[in-house]
Amino acid sequence: MDHRTPPGNSAPHIPTADWQRAQATGQPVVIVVNDTPPAGVPWRRLLIPFAIAGAVVAGGWGLVACLCLLLDAAAHTATVIAGAAGPIGIGGITLKLARGKSA
Repeated sequence: MDHRTPPGNSAPHIPTADWQRAQATGQPVVIVVNDTPPAGVPWRRLLIPFAIAGAVVAGGWGLVACLCLLLDAAAHTATVIAGAAGPIGIGGITLKLARGKSA
């Protein structure tokens, strides 16, 4: 800290008269800061990891739901195509890919 500058933004709580008297006599200016930590639980420090973990879990369930939806759509599409194609025969072996509708 430059001792030749009057108190401004760095120490606005020192009165100008005290500052000038300390500069004239050569006495040091002592700044006492009472820094006591707030009492109680630091909620921000606890909530941020839980928020991140919750977002990861929600994203994981979203991926599982999307995968189930895609697999369901693929199975439905395969069933529709197999039902429309009818029986498939290769070299005398006939495969029926879908069951017929029973009345």
